[in-house]
Amino acid sequence: MPVLCDQIWRQARLATLTPGAAGLGVIEQGLIAARAGRIVYAGPASDAPDLDAPEIIDCAGRWITPGLIDPHTHLIFAGDRAAEFEQRLAGAGYEAIARAGGGIVSTMRATRAASQDELTAAALPRLDALLAEGATTVEVKSGYGLTTADELKSLRAARALSAGRKVGIVATLLAAHAVPPEFAGDPDAYIDLVCHEIIPAAAAERLADAVDAFCESIAFTPAQIRRVFEAGEAFGLPVKLHAEQLSYSGGAALAAGFGALSADHLEYLDEAGVAAMARSGTVATLLPGAYYVMRETQLPPIAALRARGVPIALATDCNPGTSPLTSLLLTMNLAATLFRLTVEECLAGVTREAARALGRLDDIGTLEAGKRCDLAIWDIERPAELVYRLGFNPLHARIWNGEAA
Repeated sequence: MPVLCDQIWRQARLATLTPGAAGLGVIEQGLIAARAGRIVYAGPASDAPDLDAPEIIDCAGRWITPGLIDPHTHLIFAGDRAAEFEQRLAGAGYEAIARAGGGIVSTMRATRAASQDELTAAALPRLDALLAEGATTVEVKSGYGLTTADELKSLRAARALSAGRKVGIVATLLAAHAVPPEFAGDPDAYIDLVCHEIIPAAAAERLADAVDAFCESIAFTPAQIRRVFEAGEAFGLPVKLHAEQLSYSGGAALAAGFGALSADHLEYLDEAGVAAMARSGTVATLLPGAYYVMRETQLPPIAALRARGVPIALATDCNPGTSPLTSLLLTMNLAATLFRLTVEECLAGVTREAARALGRLDDIGTLEAGKRCDLAIWDIERPAELVYRLGFNPLHARIWNGEAA
């Protein structure tokens, strides 16, 4: 008797991205079968058990990869900061703009004034752009409310994104993103609010899947970040960190000491930080969009990350100020061009390693039996096209939880 499934995709070329596989885990004559939204079989058609399904899709030689994953976005915000882009083109620096009341605080004002429904509606076009290029899971941060009510509002808006779209949303609490104006000159008092009120409230409503923070001279010190991490851990929330973006602070090593899921940006990461991340298994999430928009010159230490075996993920960092980017395909090209990542590293960075950066590798990120059936089906001749071409979207179909999306 054949094994009954819901869907079978046949005549496909697979890039399975399975850990330990050579390269991309390519299978030229591949087949995928799914039941109840889970992969039952993914491998060579010749090795497949006897399978049957009411829906059999002939892929006609197209490539299938895991659905793409964006592990670092700030999709929930109101307003825009195009004027700051003009200021930077005229020579103003990010820190100078922030200290003059622009930057995160500018977006904070607009976000506080918006309703939850307005924030969700504003984020949907940004999310749709990611989905149109094969994304099936997207991490979404708060961080532009900076009060208890507004941070919770932002997290609820993030959760609401999945109500009208077939996508996995991972919500991250980033209350420690900037010091709001009402706490100017007293960041420790704001950290008190984050630790004693905002984190407990988000945990009580189960609005957050993780806690994030910004460790930088214009944001928070390692000592303040430690308090945030301890508060997050007290509620069973994993942690991650914006670290070593504009200067060295030791934030990545601190995050690694807490077993952080990821440390992100990392342009100024030192060897000790790399070693600490390697020991803890903390993923290095690189954000080439921000590097490009801000015209940075300090490259993340790619060679050291490779040498230590630190997993490398890639993300858009979609945000209104420093990375107004909603394309994982362009993110891969930027990572290859600016950071010299290989095609394999880029594709793994938006699938397997992105899943690892979210703590979801047991469920998504590779084509393996038992995982959620999230697929991206591509009209390409070789996987390198997904990294190589600019302004080109070869997505043929997006499958989320076994359903065409």
